[in-house]
Amino acid sequence: MAKQGTLLVVDDNRNILTSLQYLLEEYFQQVITLNSPVTIPSLLQREAVDVVLLDMNFSSGINSGNEGLYWLGEIKRLRPQIQVVLFTAYADVNLAVTGLKDGATDFVVKPWDNAKLVQTLQEAYAKGHGNDKKGKQAAQPDEKSTMYWGNSAVIRPLRLLVEKVSTTDANILITGENGTGKDMLAREIHRLSPRRNGPMVVVDMGAITESLFESELFGHVKGSFTDAHTDRIGRFEAADGGTLFLDEIANLPYHLQAKLLTVLQKRYFIKVGSNTPQPTNIRLICATNRNLDEMVHNGEFREDLLYRINTIHLHIPSLRERKEDILPLAQRFLEQYNLQYQRTLTGFSADAEQRLLNYPWYGNIRELQHTIEKAVILSDGKLLKADNLQLADVPAPEPTNVQEETKEDTPLQTLDEMEKNLVKKAIEQCDGNLSQAAAQLGITRQTLYNKMKRHGI
Repeated sequence: MAKQGTLLVVDDNRNILTSLQYLLEEYFQQVITLNSPVTIPSLLQREAVDVVLLDMNFSSGINSGNEGLYWLGEIKRLRPQIQVVLFTAYADVNLAVTGLKDGATDFVVKPWDNAKLVQTLQEAYAKGHGNDKKGKQAAQPDEKSTMYWGNSAVIRPLRLLVEKVSTTDANILITGENGTGKDMLAREIHRLSPRRNGPMVVVDMGAITESLFESELFGHVKGSFTDAHTDRIGRFEAADGGTLFLDEIANLPYHLQAKLLTVLQKRYFIKVGSNTPQPTNIRLICATNRNLDEMVHNGEFREDLLYRINTIHLHIPSLRERKEDILPLAQRFLEQYNLQYQRTLTGFSADAEQRLLNYPWYGNIRELQHTIEKAVILSDGKLLKADNLQLADVPAPEPTNVQEETKEDTPLQTLDEMEKNLVKKAIEQCDGNLSQAAAQLGITRQTLYNKMKRHGI
């Protein structure tokens, strides 16, 4: 490949500058190095720099990363067209994500991989010269997106961050309540990524039995155990060149977490019954509805594994936090099920819209979708009405001026009694549909089974 463009490397470590000079002069026409950022403005006036590799910290003893963010802002102010790649220690990844929001093209984590560093810088150069294959894939994908972002204030920053990080290979952890669309977001990230033409392999970590964990993820060779009649390809191998999505990662038992961590660290796996390491080339996305920091504190999740999967953390807000998106989402589902069930509903009545907006949606988007589907099936006429939604009335808040003696006369339910009544009510409202009842309660189907068994329902 012919050398192209001028690269500026800014880092206070002279040994790093020397190493990068030797490495990168094979790929760029000119490599300029600076051990201090203070001369960046004057250098940009006399040199036509295409790409800047910018360290995040310069002052001795200061590791806040704010210096890097400041100089990123200065570079973009003086020369907006210059592509800036941030050079950061592993502990400063969160700052690098902030830098992406502020206009950085990408980031590289120290200690770096030479091939990955060169690729990132070359892609940054291509992006600045209108030949960004990665960017074109992200901006104009062939596959149509099924993601609905909405326009609420809480969703816009998430969308911006997703568009920034999708073009990298950084590991991503998606969190959010049940039904918020974590799996759909994972597919959107894959669609926007350079790996979009590769496979996306989805694994429900809660559905894999412990005895088959290694075989499912890493594969096995014929004869490695009793039922191994043929060789089997594991999920890591199936996802090679693409994206591996580990859903419900919190359900992975503690004693198996070390096996996953080892593969992520060493970037190779060994099939069951084999002694041959096999390299893996995947982009990892994980998702959970649980608090992994709390699980680490309780000794239920490995802290080192959390660091490995949590390079970028994306949290999806609940539907209760984005009320502006409820009616547009409902309309999309209405159109979807109009087509599916050959109906001709045109919209919602005023009372139906009010009911949709007032309902708490503990099952989030999934519950809304199921509600609209059932309403479309049961409705008559052109408008979907409030009664068609079959949503329970939202309880009114308790009055603040209740007399003390009245409160004392009111018998209190135990937490177990409250939970039992809530579960029974949800099952009744959903006509015995346990999947829908679980979604409405914001829990998994298995958790619902456990609660029904405990309460004798």
